[in-house]
Amino acid sequence: MNNIAYVALGSNLDDPIGQLQQAQLELANLPACELLATSSLYASKPMGPQDQPDYVNAVVKLATELQPIALLDALQQLENEHQRVRQRRWGPRTLDLDIVLYNQQRIDQPRLQVPHIGMHERNFVLYPLAELDSNLQLPDGTSIAELLDNCPLADLIKLEL
Repeated sequence: MNNIAYVALGSNLDDPIGQLQQAQLELANLPACELLATSSLYASKPMGPQDQPDYVNAVVKLATELQPIALLDALQQLENEHQRVRQRRWGPRTLDLDIVLYNQQRIDQPRLQVPHIGMHERNFVLYPLAELDSNLQLPDGTSIAELLDNCPLADLIKLEL
């Protein structure tokens, strides 16, 4: 498998920890994919509207033969199987799966932007990502360490399970 993708996971509905644990198992069984690593789980406050439960987040590292849009389609199918409903931007969700990095590619398509837009300011993506690879660099050469220097841990809590 010649492509490496990092996928961010998030949930704040219907047993978020269970949702992410189940999603990790499903990601490990995706056709043409191999789950290489999973970060710890982290609790975070909602990024959008505050009238919703806190989130549980993680990042996984996948080796895949799937091209970016095919991987996106597979991830959205998993979200649908978890009864994901898109009622409002940054609203509550059973499962959110986002491709944050795909090899060293920059992708700007209507359905997919990689590196994921806004990831540089999302501690719930950067800290789990750094846990998987502390030497990681984005396509523009920015290191994960530089991003962490500008993104405080704040209220992000690493969960001990």
